[in-house]
Amino acid sequence: MQDKILIVEDNKTLAKLIAKKIQHALEMEVDVAYTLAEAKLFLAGNNYFITLLDINLPDAPNGEVVEYALSKKNHVIVLSANIDKDFRKKMLQKNIIDYVNKGGTGDINYIIQSIDRLRKNQKHKVLVVDDSLVFRKQMQNMLKNLFFEVITVAHGEEALGMLQAKPDISLVLTDYNMPVMNGLNLTYEIRQTYSKDELCILALSGNEDSEISALFLKHGANDYIKKPFSKEEFSCRVNNSIEALENIQTIMNYANRDYLTGLYNRRYFYSTMNEYLEEIKESGEKFAVAMIDIDHFKNINDSYGHDIGDRVIVTLSDILRSSTSPRDVVSRFGGEEFCIVLKNINRYSAEDILERIHAEVANYSLAIDKERIINFTISIGAVLYQDGETLDDAINEADMLLYKAKNGGRNKLIFSAN
Repeated sequence: MQDKILIVEDNKTLAKLIAKKIQHALEMEVDVAYTLAEAKLFLAGNNYFITLLDINLPDAPNGEVVEYALSKKNHVIVLSANIDKDFRKKMLQKNIIDYVNKGGTGDINYIIQSIDRLRKNQKHKVLVVDDSLVFRKQMQNMLKNLFFEVITVAHGEEALGMLQAKPDISLVLTDYNMPVMNGLNLTYEIRQTYSKDELCILALSGNEDSEISALFLKHGANDYIKKPFSKEEFSCRVNNSIEALENIQTIMNYANRDYLTGLYNRRYFYSTMNEYLEEIKESGEKFAVAMIDIDHFKNINDSYGHDIGDRVIVTLSDILRSSTSPRDVVSRFGGEEFCIVLKNINRYSAEDILERIHAEVANYSLAIDKERIINFTISIGAVLYQDGETLDDAINEADMLLYKAKNGGRNKLIFSAN
């Protein structure tokens, strides 16, 4: 589906204002129609991410445009000046995403924030856990309308199995009363593996016991919704939970990653490697540590400027990231110095990967402008971790071999003979 918006609004000034603000804030293409007839032409020839629909048009005064857009499988946000509660409730019973009053700038900003939220929702998987097939289907429809990828299961044990199969699930919606494993026990079990920084849990229950909500929260749920609930409450609580998770992960990324390259920083490297060393104590899994340095980096900065120096660092970072496994650890220690850990590997395979990285860098040409390109090389010192060593021992040994490579003429890999 294209990132394209259709606005159907007979107030031309308002329609153009909304279109202009969406284009500026979200960089999305916007089409504008002023009647149902014009809207039908646009809908016939285009796929839209969202349609923003006024319900009172010259040729469709009773919301006919909403019915038409929904019949064509479009995602709909209703724009209306009608504040009658009964009418609003009636409209929200339809398969629309939201009902927005068009009263001023604040409402336009809300629309923009809502569209941006829906775009971000596409990156998230949601797991619905409920023994009622009817309720699972209802949840699935509402969540898909919010652009989430949705998975449904009937009870807690199935949910735990699904989380193992799909560890990138962002949100679990769980009912309380279920066979095999109830929602409270499921929440507790999930929190043994996933922290609130990694996954949201939203509990749903029609239970009249006032202690249930407190128990869910104590067991690790992020929020609790009492059945029955409105579509608006459901959407707001789900979106708020996902947004809170994103904010936490953004803060963690700032703390754990290098600002320029997006690679892990030195602090996070030591934190995650200490956890890894604990994990492999019994298995004796082998791993390689490599220290990498850009040759003559000061000359690059002096000759071309620090902006080009930054581009060289980012280029090397991209090569290191693409040449290693997601399980490996790639870190920028500072300046032009990098450290990578190749996990679960023998000496020969590790040396082969590092040789390929070394060759790819040496063969890479970085275009400065239309007329100039620069080439750069790296030196690498690497060791295979030995039982009984500390992490610092391995890093220091790799660093000494890096120093040897640079003193020996640079542009080479030296792997420990151990």
